[in-house]
Amino acid sequence: MSVVLTRREEFALLTLDRPEALNALSFAILGRIGAALDEAATWPVRALLVTGAGPKAFCAGADIKELRGRSLAEQKRGAEFGQAVFAKVGRLPFASVAAVNGFAFGGGLELALACTFRLASANARMGLPEIKLGLIPGYGGTQRLPRLIGEGRALELIMTGRSVGAEEALRIGLVNRLVEGDPVEAAMAFAREFTGYGLPALGFAREAVSRALDAPIHEGLRIEADLSTLAFRTRDAEEGMAAFSEKREPEFRDE
Repeated sequence: MSVVLTRREEFALLTLDRPEALNALSFAILGRIGAALDEAATWPVRALLVTGAGPKAFCAGADIKELRGRSLAEQKRGAEFGQAVFAKVGRLPFASVAAVNGFAFGGGLELALACTFRLASANARMGLPEIKLGLIPGYGGTQRLPRLIGEGRALELIMTGRSVGAEEALRIGLVNRLVEGDPVEAAMAFAREFTGYGLPALGFAREAVSRALDAPIHEGLRIEADLSTLAFRTRDAEEGMAAFSEKREPEFRDE
């Protein structure tokens, strides 16, 4: 199974279990994540923990081969599908903690951003490298990242495609804490700092903070889906994805 949902004491644990592919996402795996989140929402648990199997990656992002050769309508549906799946994390009746162990790139980081909290192991490396393919993030990254770390820092990371290590991620507010040892155990210990309180009050707190943000996220996500779709129409996008598949440097022409 590429997505595994288990019970760990008072927690639901969602594990991306595709370590041979650095736990990369496909549309089928996104669907399994969505189904797992629906199931977890019915469990009598106190929080959701999300992690990746193996020591190398939380999730290395989307399967680029799957994104090529699709119509604009298919690309937009794909962006909206990814957004809808990750939005389920925020609608859970309890908080969520992403235990980022290793790489969290593209859609992998967007999954972590959808969680209430993020913890990082020392080997964590995070970024939104879509610009290197002639694209922009499409699963919520352009909306959640600036809300978390501010517009200037978010634009820098998105427009350069630069990744950050665990220490920098902590400094800029991308993660809440750095952790040692088993990432799941660390996430459980962190979650226990708030799961002892009442779920209704915790839910109200999450909703109140969310509503404090300037713009409704559904409006921002609509704009992101439109622009992400338009990005796929450029020649640079095709060049970027082709270069990735052919393991060479892309030659962008601003087209």
